[in-house]
Order: sequence, then C-alpha cells, then structure tokens
Amino acid sequence: MKENKVKFNEFELESGIVLQNIEVVYHTSGTYNKNENNVIWICHALTANSNPFDWWPAICGENGYFNGNKHFIICANILGSCYGTTGPLSIDQNGATYYDEFPQITIRDIARLHEKLRLHLVIDKIHSLIGASLGGQQAMEWAIEKPEVFENLILIATNSQHSPYGIAFNESQRLAIEADSTYFLKKPNGGRNGLIAARSIALLSYRSYEGYSLTQNETFSSKVNQFKAAHYQRYQGEKLADRFNAYSYVVLSKAMDSQNVGRDRGNVKKALNSIRAKTLIIGITTDVLFPLKEQLILFQFIPNSIYRTIKSNFGHDGFLIEYESLINLFDEFYRNSKTNSLSSLNNGNKEVLFTA
Repeated sequence: MKENKVKFNEFELESGIVLQNIEVVYHTSGTYNKNENNVIWICHALTANSNPFDWWPAICGENGYFNGNKHFIICANILGSCYGTTGPLSIDQNGATYYDEFPQITIRDIARLHEKLRLHLVIDKIHSLIGASLGGQQAMEWAIEKPEVFENLILIATNSQHSPYGIAFNESQRLAIEADSTYFLKKPNGGRNGLIAARSIALLSYRSYEGYSLTQNETFSSKVNQFKAAHYQRYQGEKLADRFNAYSYVVLSKAMDSQNVGRDRGNVKKALNSIRAKTLIIGITTDVLFPLKEQLILFQFIPNSIYRTIKSNFGHDGFLIEYESLINLFDEFYRNSKTNSLSSLNNGNKEVLFTA
C-alpha cells in the first residue's frame, strides 16, 4: 500500500475545541475507477495502523479478498493515534507536545475526520465501508452521518453504545497506566510500564477461556512457576509498548467509551434506522467485550441488514484470526445484495439467527 499524508488547517471536535494544522496519514492501494464503484474503505481498530495489508492480509492484501487489482482500498490512521495522524505526541499550536493534555475526542470526531478526507479525495460514493471493534464504531457513525455515501456496510464485533462492562475494562487499563508515575513526566515513553500492564488487562477481554486453553496450556504438570500464560501476558504487553504509547492509548480508550450513536439523535433506534447501506453484521460467539447481544441490537434497528455469527475459540480477536469464515460471509453478502433485498435472506424475520 502507498502511504499518503494530508494537512487540514483546522478541525472542530464535537466538544467545540478546534484543533489547528491537523495531519492525517492514510494508505491506498489500487485505482479509483471511472464508474466510482470500487472504493473499499477500511476503518481500523484501537492500536492498528492505516495499512491493513499488515494486520489483515487475507482480507486486504496483495492476494487478499479485497486487493488493488480490483478495488481502490483506503484506510486512514485515526485521530489520536501514534501512526502519523495528529495525536498526543504531536505539536500543539503553541509549539509544545500535547502528551496528556491532548483534548478528549469521540468516535464521532474520528468519523468526521474520515469524511473530511473523503471530500479532499473527491470520492462521491463508497462501495463498502468496513470496520471491526473500534473500527466498526467509526464505520457506524459515518454511515449514520452520511447515509447517501455508502452502498454496503460491514460491521464486525462492534456496538452502537459502549457497555458499562467495556468502559470498566478500559478504566482499569487507564488506572494501570496512571499508576506509572512516568506517565505524568510528559516524555514520549511516559507510562510505558503502565501500558504493559494495561495491555495485559485488555487481552483478557480480547481472548477467551477456550483460546488460552488451546494456546497457553502447560505440558508439564510439575511446573509451579514460569507458566506460558504468564509469559504471554508480559510478552504481549511489551510488544505493544514497543510500538505504541500510553498517551494515545488513554485518548483512544476514552473515545471508545464515548460510543453512543443515539447521542443528540433522539435514541439509538432512530440513529441506526437512518442507515441506508445494505449492512452485514457479524458477531463472534466467544466475544465477551462485544457480545452477540450487541450485534443483535444493530440487526434489529438497521433497516436493510443481515446478521451472521462466527464460531471461534479466540474471542474478540477472532476478527483478526478467522479469515476463512469472514471471507465466506463476505461472499454470501455480496452475492445476494446484488440481486435481492437482504430481508429475503432473513425470511422477513429479524429474529432469525445464522451461524457460519
């Protein structure tokens, strides 16, 4: 994928705060065709970057389901991240680094910055808008705000309003970061040890009992220390701390907490009912962070939608692992959406459940 960067003079947040000289990094692959019907816009999750060839290769890669030979693929790094788009390690209008003083942002802010980029790129129609987890939250917000732009919408392991359980997990991670006193020293690696602990906490919500039993089970019954599961938690925490920063992690986890599509729109039902794209909603059976009941809410209130589930042992992270199941569901969705109203796949019944 090709990396690109654009700068906007200013950007107003939902809070009314105006950020100056906003930079957005985005990746593209392929060519925008004359019929304007081949744009695939990917919204990435919490700590990912704008190159889905890196983190979703079977879905978006040189030989992936979506690829530059057929599609014009776009993925923008989100506001508040640390992969090029303006975030806590950027310089503010006074010439100082934001660090922990970066303003609070919402999922709606992130979606509105995507819209600003779309207008800059002079893209009138998007064939498919796709997102999982926090990426799905962005995609949902954007499809509500600009329903006429999107033909298809794919929402994976996501929700219309972040749950008290999810907010509690995020707050526990932030408490771990803030317990590291270096977080308040305003330096690029501030809060590193806290971030390691936060990632370890997060993994418990991303995976499942079954997944840990499969991958971290011990073969020697005499062991009393140095367990594989313990090593795995520490390794994953350090791995994230090597590529991310605590300040962005705090900002983006709070943005996830802000997710509520019904805010200032009446209620969740009214907001979701305004989506006009044909919509595929996918849940993961063992996902405790974004459980199936949350995808069923989307299915109930998004008018032209179908609902499918993926059986996985790997919890929420199944959206990064279960490529074959995802591709099978994409195939079914696109094959039928070309010729039928999606309601026919539901037998006219919004309570019918399907499993891949």
